[in-house]
Amino acid sequence: MAGFLRWLLGLALLPACWGFSRALVDAIVEAAGGGGAFSVEAISLLAGMAAFALCWTTISHPVRMYVLGHELTHALWGLLFGARPSDVRVSESGGSVKLTKSNFLITLAPYFFPFYTFVVVVVALVTSAFMRPLPFLPLWMFLIGFTWAFHFLFTLETLTQRQPDVKLYGRIFSWVFIYLVNVALILVWLASTTQLTFAHTGGFIMTRVMSAYVSAGLFAWRGALWALGLFKRS
Repeated sequence: MAGFLRWLLGLALLPACWGFSRALVDAIVEAAGGGGAFSVEAISLLAGMAAFALCWTTISHPVRMYVLGHELTHALWGLLFGARPSDVRVSESGGSVKLTKSNFLITLAPYFFPFYTFVVVVVALVTSAFMRPLPFLPLWMFLIGFTWAFHFLFTLETLTQRQPDVKLYGRIFSWVFIYLVNVALILVWLASTTQLTFAHTGGFIMTRVMSAYVSAGLFAWRGALWALGLFKRS
């Protein structure tokens, strides 16, 4: 029963995926042509992403490092929810971690939570506590972009494979949830590093998501009327 409800929820969130996607396009267009140039921080972020993408295409993939981050993400989110992690195992072929409790956030966290980006941000915050303003900000943004691309590309690669984490909560629900959170994070970074404001970004999301659900509702209503017409004629 729980699996069926998650499947229904995943289907119900599909219009939100379309709305978030359109909001992302709106935000990118606004950031690129909204009357101001990209900030140095935004350019550094994009440069970091491009640098890892180049590494991805030219050198062997650091699978063991990804697996380590994957399992540590399970452990970190387990701690947030009161679980006790133990016995972290990492290899080229996969990894595992034992937890005393779990939920869908703990299970799916590695696919939406960029662990190494989190590490960079924490180190930057600690540094800023002793050195104000934070020195070499473009370098920090480059590292954030680099590690974020690491997360993004490995997530795409792993989701094309059979993942027990994804299967556990159903592919439809898991993929939809992972997509929404990742797009939301991109929107947050755009609002943080360009002339976009969080109010503007939130407006894009609300407008596009509402439009997506209205369109989906109209489509469903017309489909129901069409099916009813066929039924009456038969």
